[in-house]
Amino acid sequence: MDITKANAVVTGSASGLGLAVAQRVAAEGGRVAMLDVNEAQGQEAAAALGDRAIFIRTDVSNEDEVNAAVDQAVEAFGGVTLCVNCAGILGAARVLGREAPMPGEYFSRVIKVNLIGTFLMCKAAANAMQHNEPNEEGERGVIVNTASVAAFEGQIGQAAYSASKAGVAGMALPLAREFSRLGIRVNTVAPGIFLTPMMEGMPEEVQQSLAAQVPFPSRLGRPAEFADLVAYIYGAVMLNAETIRQDGAIRMQPK
Repeated sequence: MDITKANAVVTGSASGLGLAVAQRVAAEGGRVAMLDVNEAQGQEAAAALGDRAIFIRTDVSNEDEVNAAVDQAVEAFGGVTLCVNCAGILGAARVLGREAPMPGEYFSRVIKVNLIGTFLMCKAAANAMQHNEPNEEGERGVIVNTASVAAFEGQIGQAAYSASKAGVAGMALPLAREFSRLGIRVNTVAPGIFLTPMMEGMPEEVQQSLAAQVPFPSRLGRPAEFADLVAYIYGAVMLNAETIRQDGAIRMQPK
């Protein structure tokens, strides 16, 4: 797939990893629908990218909103060829907290946004992609989901988050197998510690401490590096059903 001709939908794209992907697609000459719940920030980010970007306020945990957003992107661009799922919430809390055990609703909310939201986007995007004309390789579209190293080494307090991200990683193979007849690839990126707005809000000493835990390079990941990997996946036709760690060889400790 040629990113200069991509028609993309990117969730969580008002900031962080999703914004970096949207910027990369637009810079390469593609078009991007930026989906996020933060309307003011999303509108501003889309405006900065000019006529190659549109913003659609979308709660990925709401199936009707997801379907409507993909329909709007198809109408605007004539089709969707790339879906990148970056929307998510952290949900850090101990199961047995000091005050009381974690409410089940708290766990469910993280699963609903991170896992079910990703599934809903995959379904809606694939449904749109199946109507595309295939390229010379028979491809009609590419889906890239965002997991986390927490899917494999969840820390204390990450039970909900780790479960949601492990589910995202676990979907890649069955979805890729099912969508193969349509020429749609599905891959997952599992980032380590990246310099996202959430991380930027932490004290400098905390950022430095986390960066020092990364074997090499001993720094926080840059959102543009995540976007580089997404762009590579989009063009690498033999890359399918994979979960790629992008983490500088870090392996998270219990806490």
